[in-house]
This record gives sequence, structure tokens and C-alpha cells, in this order.
Amino acid sequence: MKKIYLILISVILITNSYAGMNDSDKEKAWDCSGIYMANYFLPSGETFEYSMKEKSMASVKVFKAYALEIGIAETKWDEGVNKAVDKHYGSKYDKQKTDACHTFLENLIPNGKERVKKVIQTLY
Repeated sequence: MKKIYLILISVILITNSYAGMNDSDKEKAWDCSGIYMANYFLPSGETFEYSMKEKSMASVKVFKAYALEIGIAETKWDEGVNKAVDKHYGSKYDKQKTDACHTFLENLIPNGKERVKKVIQTLY
């Protein structure tokens, strides 16, 4: 019986250590969420393409959905995002940072690019 418990605990620990986001990934994902939210709420006079706003909002949703899927508590995730939003809110659109966030999301989240496209289709 002890062997079964040890095996189960080992499997859980190994699975958790390989799946998900490490602390660095979480910080980057939160920062990207803040950048995406700033894109969505660009100050007046800022030029942008509407599709960029859609992709930004969809990306925020995909990051959160993935975080919840891998077991990050919603309150912890939201707290990190809120700090990042406070940091980036009101900033101008930065194409280089936004593109870097898209690349990060697509590399971090399995089928990330497709997931974002799917969410964009459900926004309206």
C-alpha cells in the first residue's frame, strides 16, 4: 500500500514539475497580459488596427484559460495580471513588444496560435 502511495505522489510531482509555467513564464505571461490590455484600451489619438485589439483580448483570455488548466489559482492569476495592467495601462502601442508576446504565447501554450484564432471568432 505504501508503494502505491509513493508511486502516486512521485507521478504527481513529476507531472507538475514538467507541466505548466515556471515563475519566469508566469511573470512574462502576466507582463504580456498587461501589454495586451493596454493595447485594448489605447489612449485616444493612438493609431491601431481593430484586429490588433481583437487579438490582444483573445490572447489575454487564452493565457488565463491555460493558467487555469495547468492549476494556477484564478485569484493568483488575476492578481498578477492586475499588477501588469497597472504597469502598462495608458501606454502607447508597441508593435515590437506585442509581437514578442505573440511569439511567447505561441511557444508556451500548446496550439496557442490556433487557440487565439478560435477565441477571436467567439468575441462577437
